[in-house]
Amino acid sequence: MVRLILLGLLAGAFFSSTFILIELMITAGGHGFWSARLRYVFMWLIITLIITRQYGVDRIKELTTIFHQYWRFWCLTGSIGFGMFYTGICYAADHVAGWVVAATFMFTVVTSLLVLLAFGQRFDKKFIGYALLVFIGVVLVNVSEGLLASAVTDINATPMTQMLLYGALPALIAAFSYPIGNQLVWQVSYNAKRVNADKRHAAESETLAGNVGQHVIALPSQSSLQLLIARIPAIETLLLQNAFNKVWLMTLGSLPFWLLLGMIVRPKLPAASQLFNTLLVALLAGVAATTIFLYARDQAKTSSEVAGVDSTQASEVIFALIGGILLLNHALPSVMGLIGIALIMLGLVLFAKDG
Repeated sequence: MVRLILLGLLAGAFFSSTFILIELMITAGGHGFWSARLRYVFMWLIITLIITRQYGVDRIKELTTIFHQYWRFWCLTGSIGFGMFYTGICYAADHVAGWVVAATFMFTVVTSLLVLLAFGQRFDKKFIGYALLVFIGVVLVNVSEGLLASAVTDINATPMTQMLLYGALPALIAAFSYPIGNQLVWQVSYNAKRVNADKRHAAESETLAGNVGQHVIALPSQSSLQLLIARIPAIETLLLQNAFNKVWLMTLGSLPFWLLLGMIVRPKLPAASQLFNTLLVALLAGVAATTIFLYARDQAKTSSEVAGVDSTQASEVIFALIGGILLLNHALPSVMGLIGIALIMLGLVLFAKDG
């Protein structure tokens, strides 16, 4: 579990670059749509080159076949886990201060547990307490930064209505979208393992879906949520054991979302500086962070370990603070901020100890 937590923290360090670079792009006047769309276009191209270099063109052909067979699933997963997630982050960052976005998105520590529960996963109740401890720490860190920013600039605070509608709400949607997308990808591999177990033990029924090789797990409960979960395919392939392959499929699945959103928004063309900063986000937060995070999540063997990996996303706040101090001349955190950081680290240590 300690190894998984360390991998999650490394992913959090790369993820934190998103908040720093978005702040730079906003300062330069770039449109949030390009910050979001270009990130995933760059991501897909970079990962395609990496996979081709490591495994050859045949691997891309195999992944394309999987995408074609289950295109509805990958478009849904990519649109939720990448499209709605990053659109919410960029839209919120375009309207309110960065600390509001970071504070609200860190609610993903709690939403990850809610998503796990919704997907039928169970874990010790103490992990809910650990997640809340981490979230309280994140709130303290971000509130302290917000109070400090207001004191330094000496301006009126953003109206509460604007904060809720244009800042908190989009970031909250992002906080739910990201763990949902990750869990959907995890679920297809889990379903495949269950299908194989059913074949060996002949203990549960198995139904074939429309595509050849696609199976649906028949759950005993008839609730609407469980019926939807039961429709998640079981993709029986070793390719999904590779994090790069999963990110490639999700990113490709998100591209129709960006195309549709671009037709609706119709933003002006991005500047050269925005192209460069978005490329950095794609490399650091998109390729490096997402791949490491999904790898750590995939290595988790219990729902408690999955929750522990998800909780490391809270470390993004700490790394963002450090990056802001070093690169953007932000002030040192206040006493409240230091207490928040201590609570975050305590929560992560408890996850690692009892996971």
